[in-house]
Amino acid sequence: MENKQVSFLKTCINGINALSGIGILSIPYALSAGGWLSLILLILIAAAACFTGLLMRRCMDRNPNVTSYSDIASHAFGRRGKLVASFFTSLELYFVATGFLIMEGDSLHKLSPNFALKLGSLSIDGRHSFVILSGILILPTMWLSNLGVMSYVSACGVLSSLVVVVCVLCVGVTKGVGFHGKGSLINLQGVPTALSLYAFCYGAHALFPSIYNSMRKKNQFSKVMFVSFVICTITNLSMAVLGYLIYGQNVQSQVTLNLPTQKLSSKIAIYSILAGPIAKYALTITPIATAIESVLPDRYQDSKSIGILVRMSLLISTVVMAMVFPSFQSLTSLSGAALIVIVSFFLPCACYLKIFKVYQKWGIELAGILTIMLMSVVVGAVGTYSSIAQTVKHN
Repeated sequence: MENKQVSFLKTCINGINALSGIGILSIPYALSAGGWLSLILLILIAAAACFTGLLMRRCMDRNPNVTSYSDIASHAFGRRGKLVASFFTSLELYFVATGFLIMEGDSLHKLSPNFALKLGSLSIDGRHSFVILSGILILPTMWLSNLGVMSYVSACGVLSSLVVVVCVLCVGVTKGVGFHGKGSLINLQGVPTALSLYAFCYGAHALFPSIYNSMRKKNQFSKVMFVSFVICTITNLSMAVLGYLIYGQNVQSQVTLNLPTQKLSSKIAIYSILAGPIAKYALTITPIATAIESVLPDRYQDSKSIGILVRMSLLISTVVMAMVFPSFQSLTSLSGAALIVIVSFFLPCACYLKIFKVYQKWGIELAGILTIMLMSVVVGAVGTYSSIAQTVKHN
């Protein structure tokens, strides 16, 4: 099969693309929330995420019939495990899709601050107007049954992330801007927010099984993980440091919102970021739509009209969610705390312990896995509380 012949280089690109996402925009804000020392936490989270990715690979090697994230959970905990894994991965993707719309609305409002929609006596402010318009722009992509073309376009996510880092650097070296931001060494109150946002940047584990199964030489998967995580972590660190040095405590939830719109580099950064979500939205929402369609009565499962209706309903609901959440940071923080720590850290460890029965013998491996599981519970609980509290406060 063709999908079994992906080379090492292409697999690395796929891995980097999976890890490269909208989370990079909130990295400077995360650093401003936690302080300079929180960068240590970013590196530790990246290492833990890479480790749990390798645990998933071992679980798949144990049974050749295991080809997806939910299959791993099913192999470990049966049907209930599969349902739990499917629920959390679908919810995670739903939040990511909502984040796309929030980012589109914020960025377009930055470029056209005076824009607003008026429908009779109803007036909608600029940010919410652009969220609605983004949803309308995305709508035609939800009617497509073959998303192969968009899968190529979505690979531009790797390039767009690098473009944004370079553009932020160009803004910093511009006369009149510079790297003069003052930051704190550590801010304990902001650490939960920083942890949640850092975790959000490494929530690609639901995609790792398909990347692994597409490889020509599966024994190189460990190298792919190492290369992908190192490159993405260097990119994240660069963005965090640059954004924090330029804007300090004034950095916004998306660093692109700080960029001066009159500068060419700023416009390039904003437009390159805007292009990705338009292409990625349908690809992101499709697994959720497929899961919903699979539980419908048999006579509806192959209906194209029902499939379109499900996708349009998901689009409308994410537009509403994007209008409810007060900021990009509040959604990514909540998603990172409540969902990604479960999908990317806790569940892979739990499945590995169950499948290999590592818990029967105490050792360094068991201690490390239990530490990751414990920390994921703590980060999830504290981060979720902090995110909800901030969302309520801003509303």
